[in-house]
Amino acid sequence: MITKGMNGAEAVLRVLRAMGVEKIFASPGSDWAPLWEALAKPYEPGEVPEYISSRHEETAAAMAMGYAKVTGKLPALVVHTTVGALHATMALRAALHERIPMVVMAGESVTFAEAPLPELGRQWLRLLTDVGGPARLVESCVKWSFGMNTSLLLPHTMQRACQLAMAAPRGPVFVSVPLEFMLASMTTDPPAVAAHASAPAAQPAAIEALARELAAASNPVIVTEEVGKSVAAVAQLVALAETLGAPVVEAWQPTYVNFPRAHPLYCGVAAVEMAEVLKGADLVFLVESVGPWHPPSALPAPGTRVVVLGEDPLHAHLPFWGFQADLVVAGEAEASLAMLVGEVRKTVSPGSRAAAIERWRSRNEQRRATTREAARVAGTRDVIETSWVVHELDAVLPDDAIVVDETITHRADVLRLFDRLTPGRYFEASYGGLGMGIGMALGVKAAHPDRIVVNTIGDGTFHYNPVLGSFGAAQEHRLPILVVLFDNAGYRSQKGDVINEYPEGWAVKADRFVGTSITPRPDYALLARAYGGYGETVTGPGEVRAALARGLQAVAKGQFALITMVLEPVNPREVR
Repeated sequence: MITKGMNGAEAVLRVLRAMGVEKIFASPGSDWAPLWEALAKPYEPGEVPEYISSRHEETAAAMAMGYAKVTGKLPALVVHTTVGALHATMALRAALHERIPMVVMAGESVTFAEAPLPELGRQWLRLLTDVGGPARLVESCVKWSFGMNTSLLLPHTMQRACQLAMAAPRGPVFVSVPLEFMLASMTTDPPAVAAHASAPAAQPAAIEALARELAAASNPVIVTEEVGKSVAAVAQLVALAETLGAPVVEAWQPTYVNFPRAHPLYCGVAAVEMAEVLKGADLVFLVESVGPWHPPSALPAPGTRVVVLGEDPLHAHLPFWGFQADLVVAGEAEASLAMLVGEVRKTVSPGSRAAAIERWRSRNEQRRATTREAARVAGTRDVIETSWVVHELDAVLPDDAIVVDETITHRADVLRLFDRLTPGRYFEASYGGLGMGIGMALGVKAAHPDRIVVNTIGDGTFHYNPVLGSFGAAQEHRLPILVVLFDNAGYRSQKGDVINEYPEGWAVKADRFVGTSITPRPDYALLARAYGGYGETVTGPGEVRAALARGLQAVAKGQFALITMVLEPVNPREVR
C-alpha cells in the first residue's frame, strides 16, 4: 500500500478502499475540503470508494447502517466535526448495540491557524472546538474512539480503524482527523495488513456441552432475536430445529427475519404469548437473544434449564441482563451453529422427531390462518387498520423485496403479517431511538439498486426522521424507495403508557391525553412531491391495494414514493 507523497485526504481514500470499503456515506462540513479536492481527481473505477453525500448526519449514519446490515460489508461515514458527530451519536449507539461495523470520521483543528500553518478559519477556535475534540464527545457510543495526534500515522490509523470495526464483536469505530493532517504530505507507507480478522467460533468443548444439553431435552424451545444478521446462520438454525423438533419463537423485538415465517416450527413473535410457548419446555435455548422475556425473572418455569449462544452472549453494553443462564457459550453464530448441528446429529438422528414437528405445524398453521383472517376482516371495516395495510402490502410485494420497519405500535402487525419475507429481507430500524428508518432504507437501496425497498413507518416516528435530508438524498442519488406511512395522528405508545400507569387518573377520566396528538394532520404527500417523489393519501380500505400498486409503479420508474394510510386517530376529538 503506497501512500508516501500523497496528501492525507487521498491517503485516507486509498487506505479505506484497500481495506474493503466500497462506499463512503457523508454529511460533511467545511472540515472536509481536502477530501472533496481529492475526490475531484480522475480515478479508475473502484480505485477509491464511492462517495454518497446527504444533508443530515443522521441520514448519512442510517444509510451506512442499512448498507452494512444488508451486505455485511464495511462502510465509512464522514460527518461534520463536533456538532455533526453529536448528531450522528444516536445512530452510532444503535450500531454499537447491534454490532454493525462502520468507520466514522470527523475533522477538527489542532493548530487553530497559528503560523506557519495555513489560515483555516476563525470558526475552529470560536465555534467548533471542545476539550478532547469530537473523539471525546462520541466515545461512549462507539467501540473505539481516537483523536489523531500525528500525521505520520494517518494511513496506519485508518487501517487499524477498519480492522477494529470488523473484529468481533463488530461495531462502529471513530477517528478524528485534523484538517492539518489531511493537508499534510504523507512521509511513510503503512504495512501490509489483513483487512478482516476471522470471527471466532465457539470452542469445540463448549459446543459438545451445548449439544449434550439439547439432545437430552425432551421438549426444547429455541428463542432468538438477531441470528438473522447472517442468512447462512438461519439455515443452520433451521437444520438444528428440525433435528430437535424444537419450536422457534422470536422475542419482543426481532431485528431480522430469524427463521422462515411459514416454517411449521416457527411460533411467531411471542411478546405476550412467550409463557404459553415455553409451557412444558424442559430446556430453553437462547440464540443471539437480547431480551427473550420481560422482566428477566418472569420465566422460565422452575426446573427448566436455559442455555445461551451468541457472539456477545452476556451483552456487555447493557447495565443489567438478569436472565437465567445455566450454560453460556460465546461464538459467532454461523460457524458455531454449524458445529452444533453436526454434534447434535451424533445423538439425534434427522427425522427422528417428526412427530414433534407435526404437532407444532398444526398449532402454527392455525395461528397464521387466524391472524390472516383477522386482517381480511379488518379490510371490510369503514376505516383503514394497520393489519389490512400490511396484509395488502405482503400480497403485492415482489419476491425479492426488502422491508425496513420503523414502527412501534404497528410493529406487531408488521411482524405477524409479512409471512412471505425470507431471511435477509427484513431489517428493524428502531433500536433504542427513532429517526433512522428512511435513511436505513436508502442505505439498503444503495446496496441493492435493482430491488424494491420499502420503509414502513409511523407518523410519530416520521417526525423524528430528518425527512427533508433523507428525501433530498433519495432525489439526488436516484434511490427510489417506497415509504408506507401509518398516520394515526398521534403517539399511541405514549397514550398507552398513561393509561397503563394511571388507569383511574385525570387523563382517562377527562379523555385528555396531553402531548399525544399530531394535529392538525399534515399533508405528508406534499413533502414527497417537493423532492420529486410520488405522494398519495389513502383514506378507505378499498383503496389500499391500488395505492400501493401505484407506489410500486412509481418506484419501478425510478421515483421514490410516499403512501400515507390514514388510520383511526389516537385522540379522535382532537383531530382537525
